[in-house]
Amino acid sequence: MILSLLLFLLSVSSLFSSSPADLSFEFYSLACPEVERLVKDAIRTQADLDPSVPGKLLRLVFHDCMVEGCDGSVLLEGDESERSDPASASLGGFSEVEGIKRLLEVFCPGTVSCADILALTARDAVEMAGGPSVKIPLGRRDGRVSAVSKVRINMVDTSFTLDQMAQIFFSKGLSVDDLVTLSGAHTIGVAHCSAFSDRFKEDSQGKLTPIDPSLDESYAAELTSECPAGANSSTIVSNDPETSLVFDNQYYRNLLVGKGLFQSDSELFNDGRTKEKVKLFSDSQESFLQSWGESFVKLTAVGVKTGNEGEIRKFCGRVNG
Repeated sequence: MILSLLLFLLSVSSLFSSSPADLSFEFYSLACPEVERLVKDAIRTQADLDPSVPGKLLRLVFHDCMVEGCDGSVLLEGDESERSDPASASLGGFSEVEGIKRLLEVFCPGTVSCADILALTARDAVEMAGGPSVKIPLGRRDGRVSAVSKVRINMVDTSFTLDQMAQIFFSKGLSVDDLVTLSGAHTIGVAHCSAFSDRFKEDSQGKLTPIDPSLDESYAAELTSECPAGANSSTIVSNDPETSLVFDNQYYRNLLVGKGLFQSDSELFNDGRTKEKVKLFSDSQESFLQSWGESFVKLTAVGVKTGNEGEIRKFCGRVNG
């Protein structure tokens, strides 16, 4: 127990080698004063062309911040990079982020990091989908390391128990309340059938039947219809079957009636430690959106690199030089 505690404290200490206090709301006020407007306008255009963009960008920042900290490492290409892990194969939004980077290189060359672009695009994506407007501090620098070996040990799997999810969140300096709040990101976006296949079994006739009693029967039938046995690996379903393009508290309402898509979603309502928070958010969208802003700021400050650490990449997909 003592050894585990020491390892935990060491991991947290390492993670926060740079303080979020090094970030600033006025970081680009002189060097690139129009950065937030430029990013927001670009996201609005992208979302108008493709309504799935907000969900992609929000998921992308989660994968970035949870692995090496919020340093743009998820954007780096390469055979052994984070993007090469099978769990990253379904990620999207890379071209949108790179497009914004090219735009900012025209107006403010060598100034705005890809890590800051990721944080801003996710923030704006939520707002475009009907979520709150959140002010976030800036000044993140881009990391030079992206290792496939770091992905699985730092990411929450859709089959995780609450204890497993909480352990990962604690290691990032995030709380159980942050876990419940940030899981609300599943109110938008899509998932591949394989992400929840563990909740079903295939019988001798090749028909899928639910094995998770917490899953609503009618919802389970919908899922097996959309994702039958042998479904194409690219087949997707909406995370939220009710309001899939709107950032609202419907996700929590779904959990109350057994319509959480992932086992990890259902865990939040089935566990007494988080059940009341789920019920609060299902009753009050205002409470959820307020908590979202607070938890999102914490998430996007995890493991940031500032000052002389890292670099400002010219292209988000590769390190400089």
